[in-house]
Amino acid sequence: MESGGGGTGGVGVGAAAAAAAHYNPRTVEEVFRDFKGRRAALIKALTTDVEDFYQQCDPEKENLCLYGFPSEQWEVNLPAEEVPPELPEPALGINFARDGMQDKDWLSLVAVHSDAWLIAVAFYFGSRFGFDRADRKRLFNMINELPTIFEIVSGTAKKQSKEKSSVSNHSGNKSKSNSKARALEAPKYPKATPTKEEDEVVDEEDEDEHGETLCGACGENYASDEFWICCDICEKWFHGKCVKITPARAEHIKQYKCPSCSNKRARP
Repeated sequence: MESGGGGTGGVGVGAAAAAAAHYNPRTVEEVFRDFKGRRAALIKALTTDVEDFYQQCDPEKENLCLYGFPSEQWEVNLPAEEVPPELPEPALGINFARDGMQDKDWLSLVAVHSDAWLIAVAFYFGSRFGFDRADRKRLFNMINELPTIFEIVSGTAKKQSKEKSSVSNHSGNKSKSNSKARALEAPKYPKATPTKEEDEVVDEEDEDEHGETLCGACGENYASDEFWICCDICEKWFHGKCVKITPARAEHIKQYKCPSCSNKRARP
């Protein structure tokens, strides 16, 4: 049995699976919370824990699946033996394609199937507990506000954010463009708190520019009261807490590499 680190650790695979089997969200909010927990787990597997995930997906082993749990833990494991299963099952045999594709393409493929599985699980709960049309629409709208796992893994979410920022900048004035240039040339993380010398107009512009920025690890939006750091290799932004980097430590880093870039190996 293959067990995934899932970032949090501590709970064994059997315990995690058992807890997931007995957890039945019954309201729109509970299903959405379940969705976000599973989504965060899968994003970890494909970004910050990608080296561990890669190693566990051995093509020489049997059909393997990538599971995400509401506790934000993930695991690579064999599919459920029961038929039909308690919940919809993820894509089967993700390990077989690992060495036949470029790493980026393989991870993107797993991400797409993971997105489909998350939707299937969410609407399975919706059907099981009798969500009406309004509830289903509300659930979908809540889910649709978040970028997909594929968008995060492939960098599409960041590209879309940049395009929105670019359109906003074109409609702005010269001082706004200069403000953005200064931000990009500054140390590789957004400011946690604005200085007293900055006026309110600049503060609002800075918030607009980073408002669509998404964390490459958890996929959540930028918030001005949180510490962020940017990878010098892939140029993705991360919450400091997601990659275990503090502001004090960042001051001594000349070139920051995120966990995914640090773990990348040269392929033959």
